[in-house]
Amino acid sequence: MPDLATSRWIADFLFGFGALFAIINPYGLAFIFLDRTISLSESERARVALRVAVYAFSVLLVSLFLGSQILNFFGVTIPALRIGGGLVVAAAGWSMLHAGPGSAGGHAASSGDLATIERMAFFPLTIPLTTGPGTIATAIATGVSRSDGPDAIFAHSIVSLVVALAVSVAIYHAYRNSSAMARLVGQEGTSVVTKLSAFLLLCIGVQIIITGASEVARTVLESPLRAVQ
Repeated sequence: MPDLATSRWIADFLFGFGALFAIINPYGLAFIFLDRTISLSESERARVALRVAVYAFSVLLVSLFLGSQILNFFGVTIPALRIGGGLVVAAAGWSMLHAGPGSAGGHAASSGDLATIERMAFFPLTIPLTTGPGTIATAIATGVSRSDGPDAIFAHSIVSLVVALAVSVAIYHAYRNSSAMARLVGQEGTSVVTKLSAFLLLCIGVQIIITGASEVARTVLESPLRAVQ
């Protein structure tokens, strides 16, 4: 029935969008993005925000449709992806948390020109700060859950495409309006939110590392049991 199929599509969209939006948290990261692009004008920041959103859309599409195949080709496991990406995220959060007043997270790009920051739009602004290992792992898991059958696969592919587009639009909107949000909360409020976001970024990185390490430990502990059986 069309109504049943439509309901399923809507449910799949809400599930995929909700999971990716929650783990990316673009409006929380907007203050970190502002911190990294503080030397730019409004139009220049909007240009970088658009580039990050386009890169994020590409990363989400690749993760949703080809993520598991790429990881298998290079022999990279999800735990390894989590640990490596978690280290980068934690390092970025630690650097920003200990940056002095007026510095943008201790990163050289914050005092650079537009060309310098645009070269960093993919790394680290997109990966791992926006679409980090947690996002990639979530997108891969969502892509792997595709149903069997041509019709179901086609429907799931369309929903995945719309999810990636909607998340990318949210990222662009949040980053594009990061300075407006900063003006709304004021200079002191921006400083507080930035430090809190940096601390949360550090915690997220540590949590990603713990999750990856736990998966590795579980695999190591289960190996002798399989050998005994």
